[in-house]
Amino acid sequence: MTRLIPRSLLFGNPAYLAPALSPDGTRLRFLAPDDGVLNVWAGPADAPDQARPVTKDRGRGIRSAGFCHDDRTLYYLQDRDGDESWRLYLVDLDTGAERCVTPFEGVQARVLAHNGSRPGTMLIGLNKDRPELHDVYRLDLATGDLIKIADNPGYLSWEIDPGLRIRGGTTMNQDGTLTIHLTRPGVNEPTPWLEVPREDAVGTRVAGYSRDGETVHLLSSIGANATRLYAVDAATGRRTLLAADPVHDAKALEVDPIHRRPQAVVFGRDRDERLFLDDGYARAVTRLSERLAELGVHGELDIDRSERGDRTWVVTVVACDAPVRYYVYDRHEDRLRFLFSHQPELERHRLAEMEPFVFDARDGVEVHGYVTWPPGAERRALPAVVNVHGGPWWRNSWCFDEEAQLLANRGYACIQVNFRGSVGYGKHFHNLGAKQWGAAMQTDLLDAVSYLAARGAVDPARVAIMGCSYGGYAALAGAAFTPGAYACAIDLCGPSNLITLLEGGAAYRRTVDTFMHAHVGDPATERDLLWERSPLSRAADITIPLLIVQGANDVRVPRQEAEQIVAALRASGVPHEYLLFENEGHGLLRPENRETYYAAVERFLAEHLA
Repeated sequence: MTRLIPRSLLFGNPAYLAPALSPDGTRLRFLAPDDGVLNVWAGPADAPDQARPVTKDRGRGIRSAGFCHDDRTLYYLQDRDGDESWRLYLVDLDTGAERCVTPFEGVQARVLAHNGSRPGTMLIGLNKDRPELHDVYRLDLATGDLIKIADNPGYLSWEIDPGLRIRGGTTMNQDGTLTIHLTRPGVNEPTPWLEVPREDAVGTRVAGYSRDGETVHLLSSIGANATRLYAVDAATGRRTLLAADPVHDAKALEVDPIHRRPQAVVFGRDRDERLFLDDGYARAVTRLSERLAELGVHGELDIDRSERGDRTWVVTVVACDAPVRYYVYDRHEDRLRFLFSHQPELERHRLAEMEPFVFDARDGVEVHGYVTWPPGAERRALPAVVNVHGGPWWRNSWCFDEEAQLLANRGYACIQVNFRGSVGYGKHFHNLGAKQWGAAMQTDLLDAVSYLAARGAVDPARVAIMGCSYGGYAALAGAAFTPGAYACAIDLCGPSNLITLLEGGAAYRRTVDTFMHAHVGDPATERDLLWERSPLSRAADITIPLLIVQGANDVRVPRQEAEQIVAALRASGVPHEYLLFENEGHGLLRPENRETYYAAVERFLAEHLA
């Protein structure tokens, strides 16, 4: 009999999270609870046990922080109860003094660039003057002075090189295409540098610059199916192909922090795979993997190289059936030191394995996914939960997944499908999802269940569907469009009406309207299609029980999306529960709210899946 894992271990505060070294290598920081709230801790790099909290948040906790290159300042971002109006705070690590340098109401701060070339300067984006656009400001870390240095001409994102020079930005056009604007040598103003077709918009972007700014690193799917890595001469435009895969997109770059040259490309297959571009780096990572294997540790490696000399790495090891483990590796001395795991108490429990699977959808399209099986249970007629990822321009990956662990530990097969429209499998697969919300994207989920049920592993009469954001939409769509396919549904922050979704939200999200119109539908010309694909339009057809959960301050999927479907369910007498969290936004971050939610999920599934 598998012991029950306490929900607090999965959804409460982690014991430790996100360690990193300061650029000079003398300090280590990480996130850990202080008085029950995640805060930043810092201390000597060689004595993590001497770390102390250096921030004093008592709200939702801090999750985005970093060391500055002046070797004495730490920054972090914090919003108010999930409203995503991020404010930037600086902490002097020598004196402990803390200050908010963007104390503006309803303004979102974004860290755009900061590195060792100008260690006392940070470039940040603020939508202070126009809520829909972020202008560029120069922040002096010592004084806190903010000076606007560039008005936004309509960029979705800015391009800034390692010398903190603004090189241009990317605009989205009315037809859903992109234009990347860059400053060419000898020209003062950015000019169009690359026109990106609509079908390549998700898979094409500038990924960085060499240290001297003369080479642009471009990730692009133009002229190919999957996203490739190119080195582009900034002066001549001449491209050199560095890495490519015919099916899978380049997922991440690993860059030499000294010269800013790509040394490896990570491709997201069923498991991550590296293609090395530098022999020395390949030898170092291979040796690191060998050292971990000697300890019996295996998993996906994430290597943080924030120490400016690139001698000491902070290594994260992610396995599907173990807590996330963190190490410090001195690659000159080949010395590996364990720091901590994200939740040590999980070591006492048997965790479930996540296994990849692949099937053909009803139209012959190959679809990939993962199943996390209940440990020790016979894979025969199991109750199951289709757990749909958000985005939807995202994907599931092989990793430690708290929701999958909870479901498997409680006896359910957790099915996670990278339905068409998901990223990672090339642009053809991604673009098969265009305007397929509630249609082929939804039937891919049904076909995954049919595939597993036909093999006897899953009981088709005991299947639930759940998810957050787009996953919440898919749960509502499953209940409205195919109520006979699922026994119950759980929606967290999911849209119920695609028309009101596209017309609402924060002002700065208007810059991606044409992308949304191309991939979901245009309210001006396709209102009937959008209404037809909205679960609210078929609320009268819903017969299965629903659990609907919403953050009151959500600026991506506003509260209205939950409350209009709840009103319809109430009017038709469909059994449902509604949880509204007044101090949350898009998703749940406060541990007390997460535990309340997952307690409700567990009870709801037990009641309706028997």
